[in-house]
Amino acid sequence: MSQPPLPRVVLPGSTPATVTVFASPASWIESDAVAQCRQVAALDGMIHVAAMPDLHPGKGAPIGAAMSSTVLYPFLVGSDIGCGIAVFPIKLKRAVPEKLAARFPDLDRPLDPERDADDPAWAVLTGDIPAGHVDGLGTVGRGNHFVELARIGTVFEPGHTSQLGLSVGDLVLVVHSGSRGLGERILRAHTEIHGAGPAADPAAYLAMHDDAVRWGSLNRRLLAARVAHALGAEPTEPVVDQCHNLVEIRDGVYLHRKGAAPGDGRDVLIAGTRGTPSYLVAAHAGPEANHSVAHGAGRKMSRADALRRGRAKHTVEELRRTPVGSLVVCGDRQLLFEEAPTAYKRIEQVIADLVEHDLATPVATTVPLVTYKTPDVGSMPQRDRRDDRRGRGRR
Repeated sequence: MSQPPLPRVVLPGSTPATVTVFASPASWIESDAVAQCRQVAALDGMIHVAAMPDLHPGKGAPIGAAMSSTVLYPFLVGSDIGCGIAVFPIKLKRAVPEKLAARFPDLDRPLDPERDADDPAWAVLTGDIPAGHVDGLGTVGRGNHFVELARIGTVFEPGHTSQLGLSVGDLVLVVHSGSRGLGERILRAHTEIHGAGPAADPAAYLAMHDDAVRWGSLNRRLLAARVAHALGAEPTEPVVDQCHNLVEIRDGVYLHRKGAAPGDGRDVLIAGTRGTPSYLVAAHAGPEANHSVAHGAGRKMSRADALRRGRAKHTVEELRRTPVGSLVVCGDRQLLFEEAPTAYKRIEQVIADLVEHDLATPVATTVPLVTYKTPDVGSMPQRDRRDDRRGRGRR
């Protein structure tokens, strides 16, 4: 028999807006993150702050929150406008992680429209490049961004996965990246004049914001195409592509999402860690959750703490071979420690909270085989290394 939903935690206080944390007592929710939610709730025009179970502190605003307001605040979206996660089916004859890891291209090396005009990845571009922003095209970025070759693991809803054209054992590329400098440029232009204040011209901000959202989606397609071609496969259309850093006008108000995915009847890939599965879910969140769901496991440690504790607990080689047997391609040793699985919350608890609060239904898991973070130059094919040196010299 199914259990009744857990009670939502509505935080008391004198703030004009309500704050609801969709997490159970067993979840890891930092007091600093809750304090940031209260600070946001006190802003002029705020209506409701919905905090997801992956909630953690961010720079000035919580990550893992959806915030509705009559006023548009660019800093609540942040600098990586358009960041999201897409899932692309991929067909490979054999999936041997050790062999495939060595074939991943250098995704720190951007695609140049002139120098790389003959690169087959450009076939996914069907129109103009949004905002004419060519810097960083086809690159994954740092932080928690990644491109991952994964296998469909447990299937909870066979009918749903079948509608997506997926089944147990199928391979997919999971791409997590954003607007690679374009969003930062947009936010900086605002903060240099208005700081953390509201947008003086919401329509003008939204026009630039929408360009960044489209750019992020295009970049995820370029990344998937680059990897597919390198692995000897044909690029495909994504079966999921949801942005979790954006603002939209909904029911006449501004709905800001920072590290929160749209949950209004859409399929969402909620990222685990490099050493755990991720979860494809059918989201069905209502207005109390600001029509949003979690976007990932959520950090449990700051990067500084993860680096300090990780170096005392793990070796580099331990972090390059994960508990699920997958490989992590990352030439940046510091990033390996910062992004260690232990630095994140338990993805199983995050998903359980979403289910108990009736925000999402698990559809399937994706189990990592190869996760790409940064190029490991030592393992790159000789030709790619020469290309990489030539490309970097022209920038």
